[in-house]
Amino acid sequence: MTLKRCSWVKLNNPLYVKYHDEEWGKLVKDEQKLFELLILETFQAGLSWECVLNKREAFRQAFDNFDLNKIANYDEKKINLLLNNPYIIRNKLKIKATINNAKIYRSIQNEFQSFNRYLQSFAMNNVIYEIGKTKSELSDKISKDLYKRGMRFVGSTIIYSYLQAIGIINSHETDCFCYKK
Repeated sequence: MTLKRCSWVKLNNPLYVKYHDEEWGKLVKDEQKLFELLILETFQAGLSWECVLNKREAFRQAFDNFDLNKIANYDEKKINLLLNNPYIIRNKLKIKATINNAKIYRSIQNEFQSFNRYLQSFAMNNVIYEIGKTKSELSDKISKDLYKRGMRFVGSTIIYSYLQAIGIINSHETDCFCYKK
């Protein structure tokens, strides 16, 4: 029997199927994973998630296993290495935003004891079940606060996708085997 999945899943891409089945919409509290997904969402801006997902391992290698402290200290030499890496998305604005966002992520961790606690201060420890949206009041609030703190590439649509990826918003379609009310 074939499992029914969300309509957006590209069934011919095993990475996409695995991501949908094992990660997307599952609540993430691990700080490393939260940071990784925030970086990947930053690079997704204006592109497809499949494009980013297909390059995920290359991103992992290029960005030092998504090590927050290393990324926060990247210099021009490292930026140039990244800009010349043909296996990742080579967008200078996104690379610089990632370095900047790492510093702000770290300051949020210090202020709230974790980035997860920061996010939950908006979500009130709830999982939101909704389908068919690309942004919400919650993503608007978090986006606005992150921009105020100095983060970039964190518009409401990107943050909504991020909240879906980390399971604060569960948007599995009603006929998907991962759907929950």
